[in-house]
Amino acid sequence: MAVSAMSEPLGRDVLEPYIVPPMSLGERLNDEGVWQLLNSGGAEAGYVFETEPMAPLPGFSGAAINMLVVLDLEGRFLDVQLISHNEPIFVSGLPEKLFLDFFQQYRGHSISDSLVVGSPYGDGGDGSALVYLDGVTKGTASVRIAHESVLAATLKVAREKMNGVATGPPAFPNIDHKEDLSWDDLVTQGIVTRKIVTNAEIDALFDDTLWEDDDPDARAYPDENYLDLWVVDLGPPSIARAVLSEDGYAELKDFMEISTTDEPVLVVETARHGLLTEDFVRNTAPDLISAEQSGFPIAFRDSDIFVELNADLPEALHDGTALILRTDRRLGFDPTAEWILSIKALREHGSFQPEIGSASLELTHVTPARFFSRIEPVKPAPPWLDALRNRQTDLIILAVFLAGLVAVLGLQLNRLAGHRHFTPIRLVILAFVLGFVGWWGQGQLSIATPLAVARTALEGGSYAFLLYDPFSLAVWAITLVGFVLWGRGLFCGWLCPFGALQEFAHHIGRVLRLPQIEPSAAWDDRLKWVKYLVLAGMIALLFTAPARLDKAIEVEPFKTAITTFFIREWYYVAYAVGLLLSSMVLFKGFCRYVCPLGAVMAIGGLVRGRNWIERRAECGSPCQLCKVKCSYGAIKQTGEIQYSECFQCLDCITIHDDSEKCVPLILAAKGRKIGMAAE
Repeated sequence: MAVSAMSEPLGRDVLEPYIVPPMSLGERLNDEGVWQLLNSGGAEAGYVFETEPMAPLPGFSGAAINMLVVLDLEGRFLDVQLISHNEPIFVSGLPEKLFLDFFQQYRGHSISDSLVVGSPYGDGGDGSALVYLDGVTKGTASVRIAHESVLAATLKVAREKMNGVATGPPAFPNIDHKEDLSWDDLVTQGIVTRKIVTNAEIDALFDDTLWEDDDPDARAYPDENYLDLWVVDLGPPSIARAVLSEDGYAELKDFMEISTTDEPVLVVETARHGLLTEDFVRNTAPDLISAEQSGFPIAFRDSDIFVELNADLPEALHDGTALILRTDRRLGFDPTAEWILSIKALREHGSFQPEIGSASLELTHVTPARFFSRIEPVKPAPPWLDALRNRQTDLIILAVFLAGLVAVLGLQLNRLAGHRHFTPIRLVILAFVLGFVGWWGQGQLSIATPLAVARTALEGGSYAFLLYDPFSLAVWAITLVGFVLWGRGLFCGWLCPFGALQEFAHHIGRVLRLPQIEPSAAWDDRLKWVKYLVLAGMIALLFTAPARLDKAIEVEPFKTAITTFFIREWYYVAYAVGLLLSSMVLFKGFCRYVCPLGAVMAIGGLVRGRNWIERRAECGSPCQLCKVKCSYGAIKQTGEIQYSECFQCLDCITIHDDSEKCVPLILAAKGRKIGMAAE
């Protein structure tokens, strides 16, 4: 049956009720719905996953049966529960409880066990290599499909999470590969593998055990063969034609057209072991045969195909016991990699309720890769490239805006500051920054990024995480350019969404005619150092208690006000709203005095290459107008600009260039008028 379409993994709210306390659901580990399992102490104890996203084997309704598997770190099943299904036999027929009860049998078993659905057959059952799960009468087919889904998903998780090896797409026989092969070619090239165990060798395996004297034939004929086993993979057509008769090959081909994901393996035993117990049932897993690959079991079962060998094969093979086993490649079997076939040798001691002893005889087999093809997985684009593509439109709009803003501030800054509608223009720009850059684009920069860069520099690792948010990275890039051209002012004055929000709060306060608070010059100087202390505290945490940084960063209200749009716990919202309310009476108090990112921006602004705000000799002495009008307190008594505190509001430039506001220009104009009158 064809694999059904992949389903989307279920969310935390659906899966959590299935986890039995004191265990709990941890973090999601991948896109296929694999989650951490946490113990009562919060430590990782295993994995939780659905079967449908990873192994959507269709049931009889055409829909996959979805189970939840809970696996511990050692590969033991802690729980398997049915989530959803549409199997007709259990929808309107057998009680669904029978289906639910079936999955309870997995508990305590390991993924390394050879788990099969059915019952042991014959007297050799107690020594079987298999672990049996009781099926459901009349519902066996549905149960088998569910079982294979559990195995497929579990083995995939085990390989990826527990073995450190990611599973690639399974190899499958290349029907276009043609070779004219004989039996001798197969043997010479190692395509057929043979295992011989003599009676003396099997006797040695039971030496000094209860069963050492329970095989008279082995003692009587020590040089004869106990096991003469041949193994060959019949998936590749060229190999199958060399091994089977025309009728046998035609029957196998018909089988492969139906079971397109099964890999057929021929095993032939020509000695006295025989491979099978007396009560072996066709189309089930043989009791005495098991297999594994890379430490994980291979689920082999009889394919119920009549074996008719090529007439050119040795006579002994025609007289032996032959089976064509099959396993689903979707369960992780790779025919091009080595795998181990194990045959159980059984002995009975006693005639009444005999005790069963067993020894394992192993054969390693691999089929050359030239007979197989493998679907090359489409190499996913790097996450950063996907991020760029996903935000292409936003990035174009942002790039146009940033280029225009830098051009205006760099080439026409004085003209902008002197525009009679400068304040409305500035507020429109800040509204765009708040709405598009902040709330829509999530381009609010945070102290978290510099701290993450510092942590990466200290601990080593990749800086690729910066590429996953190209929108914010573009804002960072232009901010760094702004350091050289203007200092901190480009970001803090024009590009910070929360700064824009504070500025709007200030204007609302003025419209409401709320009394304004302005600290004295002495207190203003003291308070400006607070942001550096906050930054120093975070750097100290970086070295001493990095796990607490996430909480410390909440001193920034950015996540609350911009990232989540005030949809958070009440205390975070109260903090952010409180800062905005304070901005109505204390102009951008958080930006000026508390913001640790502002401290970083101030330090970064030290690379500024020029003093871009023009000054006159009269500035500061005697004229103090710009200092008085500067809402940020960024102009000293001497008239010198304190660029580490300048937010590029351009108010001082507006005054400097205005002949009706700038005192030196007014005095100069009066002087000219007086001079002209005197003349």
